[in-house]
Amino acid sequence: MNAVSMKPIAAIETEFPEKFGVPRQSGVVPTLKGRIVFDPAVRSAEIVRGLEGYSHLWLLWLFSENRHAEWSPTVRPPRLGGNQRMGVFATRSPYRPNPIGLSAVKLEKIELEAPDGPALIVSGADMVNGTPILDIKPYLPYADCLPDATGGFTDSTAFSHLEVTAAPGVLEALPKEIADRLSALLAQDPRPHYHHDPERLYGLSFAGYDVRFRVEGSTATVLSVRKAK
Repeated sequence: MNAVSMKPIAAIETEFPEKFGVPRQSGVVPTLKGRIVFDPAVRSAEIVRGLEGYSHLWLLWLFSENRHAEWSPTVRPPRLGGNQRMGVFATRSPYRPNPIGLSAVKLEKIELEAPDGPALIVSGADMVNGTPILDIKPYLPYADCLPDATGGFTDSTAFSHLEVTAAPGVLEALPKEIADRLSALLAQDPRPHYHHDPERLYGLSFAGYDVRFRVEGSTATVLSVRKAK
């Protein structure tokens, strides 16, 4: 087959400077926001004409953090505890022959008058800050919503959900909206599924803060939050 080259059309700004902590699927934490900024080569109000009529979008994007990583025919999905292998095309693993991601996000706003506009404000994003966007397509409920679809091994594996607590005064030191988003994020259990050491200290960078937390049983406890340097 002939090689195909593609150039990113945009990049997304999110609250995640690194991979750890990013939700494993889009929409899992619906309060997480992203801002899509178009490349100057395509930037024009004309490219988003009519987009305001859609509530959700499909984003096709590049796994830029591991675009040069080796891929494998089989991978260990986190939902299976990292102990069982599945074919790469039966998963959404980032380690693929072509490192392309797919996310469904909610379109919150179109910023037409911004200095770098038009820009798109979306929610439910699951990408690292600066992730290159390859294409944007409208979500079509009549074609894209398939109520009878089956979800493979994900249908028989439960989502891990944690109760989130904090040391006295820790979350109160954050702006409430950031504290709420952080709590929702930690409730989804960002740890690798094979980590179960209650003494292990985890570090998470989020929204300009360095967060330290532990998990014991089904409870995540935020121990400290500091402004990132």
